[in-house]
Amino acid sequence: MKFAIIKERKNPPDRRVVFSPQALAILNNKYPEAEVVVEASDIRVFPDNDYKTLGFSVTEDITDADILFGVKEVPVEALIPNKKYFFFSHTIKKQPYNRKLLKAILEKNIELYDHETIVRQTGSRLIGFGRYAGLVGAYNGFRALGLRDKLFNLPKVETLKDLDAVKAELDKITLPNIKIALSGTGKVAKGAREILDHLKIKQVSDALYLTSQFSEPVYCMADVMEYNKRADGKVGEKYEFYKDPSGYVSNFMPYAKETDMFIAGHFYGDGSPYLFTREDARHPDFRINLVADISCDIDGPVACTIRPSTIADPFYGYDPITEKEVAYNAKNAITVMAVDNLPCELPKDASEGFGELFLEHVIPAFFNDDERGILKRARITTADGKLTRRFAYLQDYVDGKV
Repeated sequence: MKFAIIKERKNPPDRRVVFSPQALAILNNKYPEAEVVVEASDIRVFPDNDYKTLGFSVTEDITDADILFGVKEVPVEALIPNKKYFFFSHTIKKQPYNRKLLKAILEKNIELYDHETIVRQTGSRLIGFGRYAGLVGAYNGFRALGLRDKLFNLPKVETLKDLDAVKAELDKITLPNIKIALSGTGKVAKGAREILDHLKIKQVSDALYLTSQFSEPVYCMADVMEYNKRADGKVGEKYEFYKDPSGYVSNFMPYAKETDMFIAGHFYGDGSPYLFTREDARHPDFRINLVADISCDIDGPVACTIRPSTIADPFYGYDPITEKEVAYNAKNAITVMAVDNLPCELPKDASEGFGELFLEHVIPAFFNDDERGILKRARITTADGKLTRRFAYLQDYVDGKV
């Protein structure tokens, strides 16, 4: 069995990689029967020489590898037929911009395993960059606050060496007396909370947050059942909501009336209520004036997120009255941070964390006959150019009928 680390070819360039050199060394030690090669890359956060130093072959030709590991979508012209590929394909939600990619994968008889589809039997994801999205997103929110209100000047994450350097910069700032709401309880939200806790911001209960004022910065971490409620007034249940959210409505306005900075770290499922609408944002009691939208669902549950922003230009303003984009520091605007590729700003730490999860949850499946069904659940396409039963719902998408 021969594994290959592929070069990232999507533009703009992504410096992340599935395995750091050290993670590959662990893989080799644990599974000596596995052969690993690395495709040469001039953009990867770990230089080719780092892999060579640990004894790995770095080459321009990986066509003899069986299983290819990447991060972002592989351009159609770079796909090698009859291989097994692992990468974020952004196809499982029928994203229009990647229909040609999935069609080409089928035509080239490629077995596709999407990192998003590597899940437990319960459906919860096993690997991803969520923690790093949360870390960078929360930091960027405070960077926006400092720049907008001329309080402090945090450097961009991409200019810093690693997470330790990020936290060292946060040690230099003093926050005003603000109230911060963080939505979600998953990996993204926990990453954001790591930043809040590093800043020694006091966490308070939802009940106290919604009814009290404080003499210091505070935050609350709102679970999905705290900012949603059943429309019929009965007590809601989380797993009922996840299964079918159609009987629920948003209960976010009590938070919006008490919050200065909102960090959106939740997962938004199809059919779920919007947290706040454009009409809500015009309400005279709507207090939120800064949103770090890590979830980044465009024109959706967070009304002021009208477009994704970029690492180069991460902030914009939303005018609730005109519903138009304005300068991020415009008077009466909601400042929005909605970068949709946040972990790219911290490529070394993100890659190391991702590799640890991949080693723990995925690699063993290749050597234990997939005893936990990890690969079976994750496989989207087959070697004979068909969709697996689990992903047969994508056929109309492939056929261009949606």
